[in-house]
Amino acid sequence: VLIHGGSSGIGTTAIQMARALGAAQIIVTVRTPEKAEACRALGADHALLYPDAVWEDEVLALTDGAGADVILDMVAGPYVARDQRCLATDGRLVLIASQGGSDARFDATVAMIRRQVITGSTLRPQSVEAKNQLAEGLRRDIWPLLNDGSIAPVIAATFSLDQAAEAHRMMESGELIGKIVLTTQEPEP
Repeated sequence: VLIHGGSSGIGTTAIQMARALGAAQIIVTVRTPEKAEACRALGADHALLYPDAVWEDEVLALTDGAGADVILDMVAGPYVARDQRCLATDGRLVLIASQGGSDARFDATVAMIRRQVITGSTLRPQSVEAKNQLAEGLRRDIWPLLNDGSIAPVIAATFSLDQAAEAHRMMESGELIGKIVLTTQEPEP
């Protein structure tokens, strides 16, 4: 499994889910050595630093040329072609955000020959019924992992609602690991 943005709120959860669900190898991309260490502590086997790394080559090397079976991509844009280069035969590239832009290129012939699935998903436009099905799947498959401690939310910081601007600045800085929580009451020290 390759997870871009391993130190993000989604990334830290995805690492733990992949580990709990039996992924053979978890590779993440991160920006700093500190974020790399945090991801390894959560269960990542390898943390590749970007933009310095040619991460697609590193993924291929780490998988003995096979590539990643699943890639979780929050960047899209220029990453899609790079993702495809290190996506395994019969692999799935899942786009869940487009922080790098919505225009992306990939090689359709390679996708067909290697039976690669390139898909995307976002929650907002889904119907209430679809959201209910997702919630049921979470209750059935993921909540037990939360209850037994296999997965735990990674909270970077907690802010009161009147500190929302400060929380937003922290989020924009990109220097956090995990999620930011806004509360309607004063945070505990």
